[in-house]
Amino acid sequence: MKFIPGVFKVLKDTTWPSRAQRWKDYLSVLEYTFFFTVVIYLFDKLISFGVVELLALCQL
Repeated sequence: MKFIPGVFKVLKDTTWPSRAQRWKDYLSVLEYTFFFTVVIYLFDKLISFGVVELLALCQL
């Protein structure tokens, strides 16, 4: 039954980020999310435009 005290020891010995570092990490996550959302959106528009053009060519 030394598991629970071991967990608390690990938590006590862990170095936690400061408030400023947490905000930096949070903003970094937001920036990456925004960037990849834009990239995926543009890729989706490019692919859908290409599929529509292929369908238009096949109907001729």
